[in-house]
Amino acid sequence: MVSIETGPRAATTVTSPTRGYRVFQGVNAVILTLVVAVTLYPIINIVARSFSGERQIRAGEVTLWPKGFNLTTYKIVFQDGTFWRSYGNTVLYTVLSTAVAMALTTIYAYVLSKKDLRGRTFLVGIAVFTMFFSGGLIPNYVLITSLGLKNSIWAIALPNAISVFNLLVMKAFFENMPAELEEAAQIDGLSTYGTLLRIVLPLSKAVIATMVLFYSVSFWNSWFSAFLYMDRADLMPVTVYLRNLIAGATEGGNAGAAADQLTQAAANIQSVTIVLTALPILAVYPFVQRYFVSGVMLGAVKG
Repeated sequence: MVSIETGPRAATTVTSPTRGYRVFQGVNAVILTLVVAVTLYPIINIVARSFSGERQIRAGEVTLWPKGFNLTTYKIVFQDGTFWRSYGNTVLYTVLSTAVAMALTTIYAYVLSKKDLRGRTFLVGIAVFTMFFSGGLIPNYVLITSLGLKNSIWAIALPNAISVFNLLVMKAFFENMPAELEEAAQIDGLSTYGTLLRIVLPLSKAVIATMVLFYSVSFWNSWFSAFLYMDRADLMPVTVYLRNLIAGATEGGNAGAAADQLTQAAANIQSVTIVLTALPILAVYPFVQRYFVSGVMLGAVKG
């Protein structure tokens, strides 16, 4: 606590933290340390298993450090040209699908944020309704096939283009923006789209970065849509490739691979899969982290 006196003899005195506050700090540090340890342990264990030998994995000897260091599974994956083609497909699907999702979600959220919009309650109700009810797997498959979207990127991008949760978060953010900014933009002659592009979006970097992260992670990890709507191997994303690799290793693997390689791959293929799938997202996350905190705290009390 700080007390300040005014006048000729103004002085500042700083009192030391109370005993209760020091106890709180200690308990808080212990709890947060335990949370970090519990969070990091499985991640480090997965990485260690991906570099460990088959015998050590099966014996349960791998904890935080690789045992029987082995790169067999990584070599099997990296030497396969199909892997790199699938990885390229995943990057393309993620970038394009995220761009489509952000465009549609942003426009829809901006419209719903206008409280004087006619039919606003109905439009919100339509979005919320889809959170609890869906057409089902077979009707969706029939719809995608009848629209001619099968074996195309649009079979992945369009059905998942708008997440209702992300939509409501962006809507809440736009509602909290001062109405005077848009009124001033209208006086200056900006259209609705001009106001959105030149005024609203530049002031919404936090929520945009957060939504881009949410959508990117969702599309990057998605495999079922591609598995369902893609028949051609050259169109499969890396998640489907790794899923097939796991199934192949579990069932005995590829006929052209050596038996010891298959045994090694079957032992730690899941760990390698997780590492290869999560690595790009972990690399991107630090660049959007500074926006993430403010983006997810949109409902906090503003002062």
